[in-house]
This record gives sequence, C-alpha cells and structure tokens, in this order.
Amino acid sequence: MNQLIVEDMPPGVPATFEREETCSVSAVRRVAAMLDLDPEGVTRGDALPRGWHFILLGADTRRSALRADGFPGLGVPMPDLGLPRLLLGGRTANYLKDIPIGASLTRHSSMESLKRKTTAAGPMAIATISHSLRLEGDDEPALHETQTYLLLPARQGAAADDVTGRSDVITAARTETVVPDETLLFQYSALGFNSHKIHIDRSHARQVEGFPGLVVNGGLATLLLTEFLRRDLGLVPRAIRVRHVAPLYCGRPITMTADPEGPTWHLKAYDHRNVLAIDMEVEIQ
Repeated sequence: MNQLIVEDMPPGVPATFEREETCSVSAVRRVAAMLDLDPEGVTRGDALPRGWHFILLGADTRRSALRADGFPGLGVPMPDLGLPRLLLGGRTANYLKDIPIGASLTRHSSMESLKRKTTAAGPMAIATISHSLRLEGDDEPALHETQTYLLLPARQGAAADDVTGRSDVITAARTETVVPDETLLFQYSALGFNSHKIHIDRSHARQVEGFPGLVVNGGLATLLLTEFLRRDLGLVPRAIRVRHVAPLYCGRPITMTADPEGPTWHLKAYDHRNVLAIDMEVEIQ
C-alpha cells in the first residue's frame, strides 16, 4: 500500500507569494506572433484570450537559484526533497472574468499541498500550487488556476527513439494536427520564463531525463488545445480541467480532438503513436 505523508514547509520557507503583474500589450503581441497570428490585431483594452494568461504566472527566479534541471520554480519556493525530476501532472483553470490587455493585476501564489509518496517504484512527491490573478481595484479574482506537479527520482540512461506507429484509429467530432518545432518550444519557454532543460536542451532531455527528445511544455500543449477550442470551434471556456498522462515530443505530430458532451466539451491530445497524452474537460461560457 502507498504511504502518504503530508509535508510541512521547512521553517523560513514561505508557502505564499504575492506580486504585481501587468498584462502588457507587448507581451500579448509576442504570444500572438508565436501562434502565427497578426500581432497588430492586439489592442489595449481588449479581453486577453483565455489560455494566454501563462505570461502572468512566470517565476522570476535568479539564475543562481534555479534547480539543477533549470526549472525556475512553481511560483513559490520549493524545498529540496532529493527528487531531481519534475513533470506537470495536471491543472485546473477557472476564468471568472475577462482580463483586459494592458491591465494591472495582483498575483497570489501559494503551496496548497506538498505530499510525499513511497511506492513500489520508489519515492515521489506531489506538489499542488494555487495561483489567482486579481484586477487592480477588484476584491475578487479574475482567474484561479491550480497546477499539480510530480517530483520523481533520477533516471539512468537515454531512452530509445520511439517512432513506430500504432494502428489505433482516432475518431472525434473535430480533429486537428499540429507539429510543434524547436522554435515554438523556445518562444513559449521564453515568454513564460521557463528554463526547464527538457524543453530546450536535447542532450539533457535524452541523457539525464531519459526522454527520446525535447519534451513539449505541458502548458504549451494546453495552450494549443485552448486555441483549437477558440479558433477552430469558436468557443469560450469558463473552466478547464486538464490531466497529463504521457509526454509529447518536439517535431512529432500531435492530434487534437474535440467532442461535445452535453454542456461541456471533451478535448484530447494524442502523440505520434496515437497514444493519449492529454485529457481536457471544458465548461463553455
């Protein structure tokens, strides 16, 4: 049976963090350019497209304080648990009101929980981080997001390249295929100030973390799905719940699917072998 231990943050390590953020026109224009949209279409005062708020949740960790894998942190300090690998497990986002482009906001980040688990495969930890964004002058948040990360032991050796196909047939009401390249991974990582090496250092991803290549940022994959929802389906999300079940890789096709299920939509992302990588449930506004 798994042993579950609730970890207390060590003395002197704050579990909450608050700072001022600006939804700047220039940053939003760069997101548009990254998504191959006309940046001149970005206008101060327009609503920030839902899903683009990742630019407001970056951690400005000093380079000397980065983890060994380059990850800048989760918005709040993380104690060293002796688990060097970190992967995104899931996220929820509730869009409570629009964020105007150019607006000033207060961001509040907190460590909701930090739990250690001892399993048959070895030790691991689950960190749950909560973020809220509140517009200047408002008492209630415009957005609330929770992210869950898995901290794992070191892995030895590189993984073999897995480019074999599968015969599974993907069926859905709507489908779209994208192939994220190194430029897209770099631009997304830069806009979110995320220097995690599995996204930008192929040698580290292969030789240290054991992946066959660069890993697509979990947040980028989520953004591609919300853009599929916004641009292809013409829908505005009120809330999303995302579960990451397998990695996606740079330069390999991702098949995105969407199916209506009553008042919600169910979106999925499959890797180059048609293996399910992301499962997303969306409440529509």
